[in-house]
Amino acid sequence: MKRRLGEACGTNSAKRVIVDAAAKSDNLMMALELRPICEHCAVELPPSSPNAMICSFECTFCRACVERLQNVCPNCGGGFCDRPIRPSRNWTSDNDLSHHPAVTARLHRPVDFGVHREFALALAAIPALQR
Repeated sequence: MKRRLGEACGTNSAKRVIVDAAAKSDNLMMALELRPICEHCAVELPPSSPNAMICSFECTFCRACVERLQNVCPNCGGGFCDRPIRPSRNWTSDNDLSHHPAVTARLHRPVDFGVHREFALALAAIPALQR
């Protein structure tokens, strides 16, 4: 059974991989994209980076930019959390970086902080967990 996963927030061209669930014993296998750079400042964020943060749609920013964004994703309005580190070693079931590599497409979309300030202010009273 093949399923097409949704698009990342704020991007019309970023398509997810079509996953063949039958190939994994009828379990739908999907993994975070692990995008390689901060969408705003383009700082490198390799798969092992503790500096990478994501929203629920995997928009990826570095910690410094998330602070400037006031923990409000400019693409969806959600909050951010640490991006998990994918194991580099195959400890079990091929759930590692070599079987599920990071994407190589570099999505650089600098934020207009003047516009974002107004957007973030409108959401400031709502905790990220309740947006």
